[in-house]
This record gives sequence, C-alpha cells and structure tokens, in this order.
Amino acid sequence: MLSELTEAMIVNGAVLAAVLHTDLGSARKIGPMRILRPLVIAGAIIPLFLESPVTHGTGLSVELAAIAAGLLGGLAALGLMHVYRSPSTGKPVSRATGPYALLWILVIGARAAFSYGSAHWFPSQLTHWCIAHQVSGAAITDALIFMAVAMLVTRTAGLAVRASRLQSVSSGYADARI
Repeated sequence: MLSELTEAMIVNGAVLAAVLHTDLGSARKIGPMRILRPLVIAGAIIPLFLESPVTHGTGLSVELAAIAAGLLGGLAALGLMHVYRSPSTGKPVSRATGPYALLWILVIGARAAFSYGSAHWFPSQLTHWCIAHQVSGAAITDALIFMAVAMLVTRTAGLAVRASRLQSVSSGYADARI
C-alpha cells in the first residue's frame, strides 16, 4: 500500500503530464480522445485513491472548498486557451502557451509542496489544526485529489463546450475564435 504522500504525488504527476502533453502548442486537435482521455484519468483517480470521502462536518467543508478551488482553477486554465477552427481542416483546435503551462505548474506545484510539507515541514502544526477543527488527514488528502480532478474535468468540459459552439465552416465563420 502506498503512503498518502506518494498517492498525492502520483495524482499530481498524472494530471500535470496529461494536461501539458495534450494541451501545449498550437492547433491541438479537439476530438473525442482529447475529451475522453482526461475524463478517463479522472475516473481512474477517484476509485484508486479515495477510500471514503468525508460526508459531514469540517472535513466535508474542506473537500467542498477544494472542489470549488479546482473549478476556479479549471476556468482560469480554460481562459488561457484559445479555441478555434483550423484554417486547413475546418475542425476545432486549441492553442495553449507558456501562461497556460505556468498556471498548471504553479497549481500542481503548490499542491505537491503542501503534500510534502504536511509530512516533512509542518506535520505537528497540521495535526494540531486537524484536531482543533475535527478534520481527518484523509479528508485533506481527499480534498487535494478532488481539487485536481475538478480542475481537470472543468477544463475538459469547457474545452468540449467551446469547441461545440464554434460556427460551422459553411457559415463563413471558419476563423471564429472563442
């Protein structure tokens, strides 16, 4: 069985690698695999790394706050992507550059630093906070996973919606940008 720190680092690495691999660059095709791959990754992360999410109290609040942060992060990432029709194929494509990569690296780096810090830099302070607020360590781990999944799913769903809203090539708006 893996430690919670190792699990968190695996999730962080999988999300960062998947996102940067599929999104960085220009004219990245938006097709079924581009949309399904991150959703499959998110679907695999949940049952592999979550045992029993907290369903009440402050632990639930921490998990919900992490989901909200993931939603906002996903929307920010989506805002840094350009979705348009390829002039050569007429099919939906996207472009993401340095600021997009920097956002993902900073968010995932901060999550990784918190995970590492909770085990090595500030474990006693975190333990005291958890006891004072009745939050289990598992709730914090789950919250970090929920944040990563929410950010990934929000970005992916937004990408699918933006691609589906592009004007058709036959209407004369082949270069419409959303």
